Amino acid sequence: MTDRAALRHLESADAPALVTLNDAAHPAVPITSADEMRALLELAGLALGLERDGALVGFVIAMHPGAAYASENFRWFEARGTGHVYVDRIVVAESERGRGLGPVLYDAVFTEARRLGHPEVTCEVNLDPPNPGSLAFHSRLGFVQVGTQATKGGSITVALMAAPVER
Repeated sequence: MTDRAALRHLESADAPALVTLNDAAHPAVPITSADEMRALLELAGLALGLERDGALVGFVIAMHPGAAYASENFRWFEARGTGHVYVDRIVVAESERGRGLGPVLYDAVFTEARRLGHPEVTCEVNLDPPNPGSLAFHSRLGFVQVGTQATKGGSITVALMAAPVER
């Protein structure tokens, strides 16, 4: 149950709150400065937050195909050549996990991919350092591993994952 969390579009002014949520989820997502977060929001095709009682409790940042985004993982999916919406990061505050907020955020991403006519949603999940909770979560949503990649100079290994829009 989402317990009345409201979905809304993110703005540049949200960057400090997003950084707090983001960095609390490290190493599942990279540490990000407020300036880097603002840059991500500028590139994003979709940037949504979940708010409860005036505070952000979760967010998703996704890229449309062709975005000028230098991420190794995004570029891998771009080279693959399938139409997709790429989830760069999805974060739910630890205190809010298990309330159905992650699926709410992903439903919005799947809706966006469907609206744009793209057949899949893509993302990556850390294998090293391991993130078994995220792998299980994404598997429940229909994601399957379509590749593996070492990134950040070999310090991180990710499972490259995709899920069909029509589930």
